[in-house]
Amino acid sequence: MITKIDDTPVKGLSLNDAVKRMRGESGTKVILTILRRDENNRSFPVTITREEIRTQSVRSKNIEPGYAWLRVSQFQERTADDFSRKLEEIYKANPQLKGLVLDLRNDPGGLLDAAVAISAAFLPDNVTVVSTNGQLAESKFTYKASPEFYRRGGVDVVKRLTDNTKGVYKTVPIVVLVNEGSASASEIVAGALQDYGRAKIMGSQTFGKGSVQVIRPLGPETGLKLTTSRYYTPKGNSIQAKGIVPDIMVDETAEGNLFAALRTREADLTKHLEDKNDPAAAERAKAAEKEREKEREEARKRLEEFNKRPEAERRQPEFGSDKDFQLQQAINHLKGRDVMISKTMAARKIEPKTN
Repeated sequence: MITKIDDTPVKGLSLNDAVKRMRGESGTKVILTILRRDENNRSFPVTITREEIRTQSVRSKNIEPGYAWLRVSQFQERTADDFSRKLEEIYKANPQLKGLVLDLRNDPGGLLDAAVAISAAFLPDNVTVVSTNGQLAESKFTYKASPEFYRRGGVDVVKRLTDNTKGVYKTVPIVVLVNEGSASASEIVAGALQDYGRAKIMGSQTFGKGSVQVIRPLGPETGLKLTTSRYYTPKGNSIQAKGIVPDIMVDETAEGNLFAALRTREADLTKHLEDKNDPAAAERAKAAEKEREKEREEARKRLEEFNKRPEAERRQPEFGSDKDFQLQQAINHLKGRDVMISKTMAARKIEPKTN
Protein backbone atom coordinates (compact mmCIF):
# COMPACT_ATOMS: atom_id res chain seq x y z
CA MET A 1 0.00 0.00 0.00
CA ILE A 2 1.35 3.44 -0.95
CA THR A 3 1.01 5.66 2.14
CA LYS A 4 3.07 8.74 1.13
CA ILE A 5 4.17 10.43 -2.08
CA ASP A 6 7.32 12.35 -1.25
CA ASP A 7 6.27 14.06 2.01
CA THR A 8 2.52 14.06 1.30
CA PRO A 9 0.30 11.43 3.01
CA VAL A 10 -1.95 9.64 0.54
CA LYS A 11 -4.83 9.40 3.00
CA GLY A 12 -7.39 12.04 2.08
CA LEU A 13 -6.15 12.46 -1.50
CA SER A 14 -8.41 11.60 -4.41
CA LEU A 15 -7.14 9.11 -6.99
CA ASN A 16 -6.55 11.95 -9.47
CA ASP A 17 -4.56 14.00 -6.94
CA ALA A 18 -2.39 11.01 -6.03
CA VAL A 19 -1.69 10.26 -9.70
CA LYS A 20 -0.80 13.91 -10.40
CA ARG A 21 1.74 13.87 -7.57
CA MET A 22 3.33 10.66 -8.82
CA ARG A 23 3.58 11.85 -12.41
CA GLY A 24 6.24 14.28 -13.54
CA GLU A 25 8.98 15.05 -16.05
CA SER A 26 11.00 12.13 -17.39
CA GLY A 27 14.25 11.71 -15.42
CA THR A 28 12.96 13.27 -12.19
CA LYS A 29 12.54 11.24 -9.00
CA VAL A 30 9.66 10.59 -6.61
CA ILE A 31 9.82 8.85 -3.23
CA LEU A 32 6.96 6.47 -2.44
CA THR A 33 6.49 5.17 1.09
CA ILE A 34 5.21 1.58 1.01
CA LEU A 35 3.36 -0.25 3.80
CA ARG A 36 3.21 -4.05 3.82
CA ARG A 37 0.66 -5.31 6.32
CA ASP A 38 1.60 -8.95 5.78
CA GLU A 39 5.16 -8.14 6.91
CA ASN A 40 4.19 -6.85 10.37
CA ASN A 41 3.16 -3.48 8.96
CA ARG A 42 6.66 -2.85 7.66
CA SER A 43 7.00 0.60 6.09
CA PHE A 44 9.86 1.63 3.80
CA PRO A 45 10.68 4.27 1.14
CA VAL A 46 11.28 3.51 -2.54
CA THR A 47 12.86 6.08 -4.86
CA ILE A 48 11.53 5.84 -8.42
CA THR A 49 12.90 7.61 -11.46
CA ARG A 50 10.15 8.76 -13.78
CA GLU A 51 10.46 7.60 -17.39
CA GLU A 52 8.21 7.08 -20.38
CA ILE A 53 7.34 3.40 -20.42
CA ARG A 54 7.15 1.65 -23.78
CA THR A 55 5.80 -1.87 -23.82
CA GLN A 56 5.45 -4.61 -26.40
CA SER A 57 1.75 -4.03 -26.97
CA VAL A 58 0.86 -7.22 -28.88
CA ARG A 59 1.40 -10.84 -27.84
CA SER A 60 -0.04 -14.05 -29.23
CA LYS A 61 -0.19 -17.75 -28.49
CA ASN A 62 -1.57 -20.84 -30.17
CA ILE A 63 -3.74 -22.40 -27.47
CA GLU A 64 -4.29 -25.64 -29.35
CA PRO A 65 -4.76 -26.65 -33.00
CA GLY A 66 -7.41 -24.37 -34.49
CA TYR A 67 -7.62 -21.90 -31.56
CA ALA A 68 -5.43 -18.91 -30.80
CA TRP A 69 -5.12 -16.04 -28.29
CA LEU A 70 -3.96 -12.54 -29.15
CA ARG A 71 -3.49 -9.83 -26.53
CA VAL A 72 -3.33 -6.08 -27.10
CA SER A 73 -2.13 -4.33 -23.93
CA GLN A 74 -2.11 -0.77 -25.33
CA PHE A 75 -2.79 1.03 -28.62
CA GLN A 76 0.54 2.53 -29.64
CA GLU A 77 2.06 3.76 -32.89
CA ARG A 78 3.25 0.29 -33.98
CA THR A 79 0.31 -1.66 -32.54
CA ALA A 80 -1.66 -2.05 -35.80
CA ASP A 81 1.41 -3.27 -37.69
CA ASP A 82 2.47 -5.67 -34.92
CA PHE A 83 -1.13 -6.85 -34.61
CA SER A 84 -1.42 -7.73 -38.30
CA ARG A 85 1.92 -9.55 -38.31
CA LYS A 86 0.96 -11.62 -35.25
CA LEU A 87 -2.32 -12.59 -36.95
CA GLU A 88 -0.36 -13.63 -40.04
CA GLU A 89 1.86 -15.84 -37.86
CA ILE A 90 -1.22 -17.39 -36.25
CA TYR A 91 -2.69 -18.14 -39.69
CA LYS A 92 0.53 -19.79 -40.92
CA ALA A 93 0.48 -22.06 -37.87
CA ASN A 94 -3.30 -22.61 -38.10
CA PRO A 95 -4.52 -22.43 -41.72
CA GLN A 96 -7.79 -24.04 -40.56
CA LEU A 97 -8.34 -21.54 -37.74
CA LYS A 98 -11.61 -22.23 -35.90
CA GLY A 99 -11.62 -19.47 -33.30
CA LEU A 100 -9.69 -16.46 -31.98
CA VAL A 101 -9.67 -14.85 -28.53
CA LEU A 102 -8.88 -11.13 -28.65
CA ASP A 103 -7.73 -10.13 -25.16
CA LEU A 104 -8.27 -6.45 -24.26
CA ARG A 105 -8.28 -6.85 -20.47
CA ASN A 106 -6.53 -4.01 -18.64
CA ASP A 107 -5.90 -2.25 -21.97
CA PRO A 108 -6.15 1.49 -21.10
CA GLY A 109 -6.44 2.60 -24.74
CA GLY A 110 -4.16 4.86 -26.73
CA LEU A 111 -4.17 5.86 -30.39
CA LEU A 112 -7.59 6.00 -32.03
CA ASP A 113 -6.34 5.09 -35.51
CA ALA A 114 -4.85 1.86 -34.13
CA ALA A 115 -8.25 0.96 -32.65
CA VAL A 116 -9.93 1.65 -36.01
CA ALA A 117 -7.35 -0.51 -37.83
CA ILE A 118 -7.83 -3.46 -35.47
CA SER A 119 -11.62 -3.19 -35.80
CA ALA A 120 -11.30 -3.00 -39.60
CA ALA A 121 -9.33 -6.26 -39.63
CA PHE A 122 -12.50 -8.11 -38.57
CA LEU A 123 -15.30 -5.96 -40.04
CA PRO A 124 -16.65 -5.45 -43.58
CA ASP A 125 -15.03 -2.61 -45.54
CA ASN A 126 -16.13 0.97 -44.94
CA VAL A 127 -18.60 0.32 -42.11
CA THR A 128 -18.71 2.78 -39.20
CA VAL A 129 -16.35 1.86 -36.34
CA VAL A 130 -16.98 4.79 -33.99
CA SER A 131 -18.35 8.31 -34.13
CA THR A 132 -17.88 11.44 -32.03
CA ASN A 133 -20.50 14.06 -31.28
CA GLY A 134 -20.31 17.37 -29.42
CA GLN A 135 -21.71 20.88 -29.51
CA LEU A 136 -19.40 22.20 -32.25
CA ALA A 137 -19.39 21.07 -35.87
CA GLU A 138 -15.68 20.17 -35.66
CA SER A 139 -16.41 17.70 -32.85
CA LYS A 140 -18.77 15.63 -35.02
CA PHE A 141 -16.92 12.94 -36.93
CA THR A 142 -17.33 9.34 -38.10
CA TYR A 143 -14.45 6.88 -38.32
CA LYS A 144 -14.91 4.02 -40.78
CA ALA A 145 -13.20 0.71 -41.53
CA SER A 146 -11.36 2.30 -44.43
CA PRO A 147 -7.60 2.91 -44.90
CA GLU A 148 -7.81 6.71 -44.83
CA PHE A 149 -8.82 6.46 -41.17
CA TYR A 150 -5.91 4.30 -40.00
CA ARG A 151 -3.18 4.11 -42.65
CA ARG A 152 0.29 5.23 -41.50
CA GLY A 153 3.22 5.81 -43.86
CA GLY A 154 1.21 4.73 -46.88
CA VAL A 155 0.90 1.11 -45.65
CA ASP A 156 -2.55 -0.47 -45.44
CA VAL A 157 -1.90 -3.11 -42.79
CA VAL A 158 -5.47 -4.40 -42.93
CA LYS A 159 -5.32 -5.09 -46.68
CA ARG A 160 -1.94 -6.78 -46.27
CA LEU A 161 -3.36 -8.96 -43.50
CA THR A 162 -6.49 -9.85 -45.47
CA ASP A 163 -4.49 -10.71 -48.60
CA ASN A 164 -1.92 -12.80 -46.72
CA THR A 165 -4.53 -14.77 -44.76
CA LYS A 166 -7.14 -15.23 -47.53
CA GLY A 167 -9.64 -13.13 -45.57
CA VAL A 168 -10.00 -15.67 -42.76
CA TYR A 169 -10.21 -12.96 -40.08
CA LYS A 170 -13.30 -11.44 -41.68
CA THR A 171 -15.29 -14.56 -40.76
CA VAL A 172 -13.51 -16.55 -38.05
CA PRO A 173 -15.48 -16.75 -34.74
CA ILE A 174 -14.11 -14.30 -32.16
CA VAL A 175 -14.41 -13.80 -28.41
CA VAL A 176 -13.23 -10.48 -26.97
CA LEU A 177 -12.17 -10.50 -23.31
CA VAL A 178 -12.63 -7.23 -21.36
CA ASN A 179 -12.69 -6.05 -17.76
CA GLU A 180 -12.85 -2.86 -15.66
CA GLY A 181 -9.39 -1.90 -16.88
CA SER A 182 -10.41 -1.93 -20.56
CA ALA A 183 -10.81 1.72 -21.51
CA SER A 184 -11.08 4.19 -24.38
CA ALA A 185 -9.66 2.65 -27.58
CA SER A 186 -10.18 -0.90 -26.32
CA GLU A 187 -13.83 -0.04 -25.61
CA ILE A 188 -14.15 1.30 -29.17
CA VAL A 189 -12.95 -2.03 -30.60
CA ALA A 190 -15.18 -4.09 -28.30
CA GLY A 191 -18.20 -1.86 -28.99
CA ALA A 192 -17.78 -2.03 -32.78
CA LEU A 193 -17.38 -5.82 -32.86
CA GLN A 194 -20.34 -6.21 -30.50
CA ASP A 195 -22.68 -3.93 -32.44
CA TYR A 196 -22.09 -5.76 -35.71
CA GLY A 197 -22.42 -9.16 -34.03
CA ARG A 198 -18.88 -9.92 -35.18
CA ALA A 199 -17.70 -11.13 -31.76
CA LYS A 200 -19.00 -12.19 -28.38
CA ILE A 201 -17.80 -9.91 -25.59
CA MET A 202 -16.94 -11.77 -22.38
CA GLY A 203 -15.67 -10.69 -18.96
CA SER A 204 -16.85 -7.71 -16.92
CA GLN A 205 -18.18 -4.24 -17.70
CA THR A 206 -15.47 -1.93 -19.05
CA PHE A 207 -14.11 1.33 -17.62
CA GLY A 208 -16.39 3.79 -19.47
CA LYS A 209 -13.90 6.32 -20.87
CA GLY A 210 -16.13 7.70 -23.62
CA SER A 211 -15.15 11.38 -23.80
CA VAL A 212 -12.86 13.10 -26.30
CA GLN A 213 -10.23 15.69 -25.32
CA VAL A 214 -8.39 18.23 -27.48
CA ILE A 215 -5.42 20.46 -26.62
CA ARG A 216 -5.76 24.19 -27.27
CA PRO A 217 -2.32 25.92 -27.25
CA LEU A 218 -2.21 29.04 -25.08
CA GLY A 219 1.46 29.86 -25.56
CA PRO A 220 4.83 28.30 -26.40
CA GLU A 221 4.83 26.15 -23.25
CA THR A 222 1.20 26.09 -22.11
CA GLY A 223 -2.09 24.69 -23.31
CA LEU A 224 -5.61 23.88 -22.21
CA LYS A 225 -7.12 20.40 -22.43
CA LEU A 226 -10.82 20.54 -23.24
CA THR A 227 -13.44 17.80 -23.32
CA THR A 228 -15.30 18.46 -26.56
CA SER A 229 -17.35 15.39 -27.46
CA ARG A 230 -18.29 11.80 -26.68
CA TYR A 231 -17.58 8.50 -28.37
CA TYR A 232 -20.51 6.49 -29.75
CA THR A 233 -20.59 2.89 -30.95
CA PRO A 234 -21.92 2.14 -34.46
CA LYS A 235 -25.45 1.73 -33.04
CA GLY A 236 -25.22 5.15 -31.39
CA ASN A 237 -24.61 3.99 -27.81
CA SER A 238 -22.52 6.28 -25.62
CA ILE A 239 -19.49 4.66 -23.96
CA GLN A 240 -19.16 7.41 -21.34
CA ALA A 241 -19.41 6.19 -17.70
CA LYS A 242 -21.27 3.05 -18.79
CA GLY A 243 -18.62 1.38 -20.92
CA ILE A 244 -19.26 -1.85 -22.81
CA VAL A 245 -21.47 -4.43 -21.12
CA PRO A 246 -20.33 -7.97 -22.05
CA ASP A 247 -22.67 -10.33 -23.84
CA ILE A 248 -21.56 -12.97 -21.35
CA MET A 249 -20.49 -11.98 -17.83
CA VAL A 250 -17.60 -14.18 -16.68
CA ASP A 251 -15.72 -13.90 -13.38
CA GLU A 252 -11.93 -13.65 -13.19
CA THR A 253 -11.65 -16.94 -11.31
CA ALA A 254 -13.78 -19.99 -10.62
CA GLU A 255 -14.28 -18.53 -7.11
CA GLY A 256 -15.65 -15.27 -8.49
CA ASN A 257 -14.45 -11.66 -8.89
CA LEU A 258 -12.69 -11.51 -5.55
CA PHE A 259 -11.15 -8.03 -5.72
CA ALA A 260 -12.91 -6.33 -8.66
CA ALA A 261 -14.91 -4.07 -6.33
CA LEU A 262 -11.66 -2.29 -5.38
CA ARG A 263 -11.03 -1.16 -8.95
CA THR A 264 -12.06 2.30 -10.09
CA ARG A 265 -14.21 2.93 -13.16
CA GLU A 266 -15.08 6.21 -14.87
CA ALA A 267 -18.40 6.38 -13.01
CA ASP A 268 -16.48 6.33 -9.69
CA LEU A 269 -14.39 9.42 -10.51
CA THR A 270 -15.31 12.78 -9.05
CA LYS A 271 -17.00 15.11 -11.55
CA HIS A 272 -17.11 12.58 -14.34
CA LEU A 273 -19.08 13.60 -17.42
CA GLU A 274 -22.70 12.60 -16.95
CA ASP A 275 -26.30 13.14 -18.04
CA LYS A 276 -28.61 14.89 -15.56
CA ASN A 277 -32.02 14.46 -17.14
CA ASP A 278 -33.38 12.05 -14.53
CA PRO A 279 -34.67 13.82 -11.37
CA ALA A 280 -34.78 10.55 -9.40
CA ALA A 281 -31.22 9.59 -10.26
CA ALA A 282 -29.67 11.31 -7.22
CA GLU A 283 -31.55 9.10 -4.76
CA ARG A 284 -30.65 5.97 -6.69
CA ALA A 285 -27.04 7.13 -6.74
CA LYS A 286 -26.95 7.30 -2.93
CA ALA A 287 -28.29 3.76 -2.64
CA ALA A 288 -25.91 2.49 -5.33
CA GLU A 289 -22.89 4.13 -3.67
CA LYS A 290 -23.86 2.62 -0.31
CA GLU A 291 -24.08 -0.83 -1.89
CA ARG A 292 -20.74 -0.38 -3.68
CA GLU A 293 -19.04 0.67 -0.46
CA LYS A 294 -20.34 -2.51 1.16
CA GLU A 295 -18.91 -4.54 -1.74
CA ARG A 296 -15.57 -2.70 -1.44
CA GLU A 297 -15.35 -3.40 2.30
CA GLU A 298 -16.00 -7.10 1.70
CA ALA A 299 -13.33 -7.11 -1.02
CA ARG A 300 -10.83 -5.41 1.34
CA LYS A 301 -11.38 -8.15 3.93
CA ARG A 302 -10.88 -10.84 1.29
CA LEU A 303 -7.69 -9.10 0.17
CA GLU A 304 -6.32 -8.99 3.71
CA GLU A 305 -6.94 -12.71 4.09
CA PHE A 306 -5.47 -13.37 0.66
CA ASN A 307 -2.28 -11.50 1.57
CA LYS A 308 -1.74 -13.82 4.54
CA ARG A 309 -1.17 -16.75 2.18
CA PRO A 310 2.34 -17.85 1.16
CA GLU A 311 3.78 -15.77 -1.68
CA ALA A 312 3.54 -18.65 -4.17
CA GLU A 313 -0.22 -18.87 -3.59
CA ARG A 314 -0.71 -15.13 -4.04
CA ARG A 315 0.57 -15.00 -7.60
CA GLN A 316 -2.27 -14.19 -9.99
CA PRO A 317 -2.48 -16.34 -13.14
CA GLU A 318 -0.87 -14.60 -16.10
CA PHE A 319 -3.13 -13.61 -18.98
CA GLY A 320 -2.85 -16.27 -21.66
CA SER A 321 -1.64 -19.00 -19.33
CA ASP A 322 -3.26 -22.41 -18.88
CA LYS A 323 -4.61 -21.15 -15.52
CA ASP A 324 -6.35 -18.12 -17.07
CA PHE A 325 -9.98 -18.88 -16.11
CA GLN A 326 -11.61 -16.33 -18.44
CA LEU A 327 -9.53 -17.53 -21.39
CA GLN A 328 -10.63 -21.09 -20.67
CA GLN A 329 -14.27 -19.97 -20.74
CA ALA A 330 -13.68 -18.10 -24.02
CA ILE A 331 -12.27 -21.26 -25.63
CA ASN A 332 -15.24 -23.24 -24.28
CA HIS A 333 -17.60 -20.78 -25.96
CA LEU A 334 -15.76 -21.01 -29.29
CA LYS A 335 -16.02 -24.80 -29.11
CA GLY A 336 -19.73 -24.69 -28.29
CA ARG A 337 -19.21 -25.99 -24.76
CA ASP A 338 -20.83 -24.76 -21.55
CA VAL A 339 -19.44 -21.52 -20.11
CA MET A 340 -19.33 -20.81 -16.37
CA ILE A 341 -21.31 -17.57 -16.31
CA SER A 342 -20.97 -15.18 -13.36
CA LYS A 343 -23.68 -15.62 -10.73
CA THR A 344 -23.00 -12.25 -9.08
CA MET A 345 -22.11 -9.67 -11.74
CA ALA A 346 -24.69 -7.34 -13.24
CA ALA A 347 -24.37 -4.27 -15.43
CA ARG A 348 -23.87 -1.11 -13.41
CA LYS A 349 -26.25 1.70 -14.22
CA ILE A 350 -24.96 5.22 -14.85
CA GLU A 351 -25.81 7.42 -11.89
CA PRO A 352 -24.66 11.01 -11.26
CA LYS A 353 -22.29 11.60 -8.36
CA THR A 354 -23.98 13.16 -5.34
CA ASN A 355 -22.59 16.12 -3.41
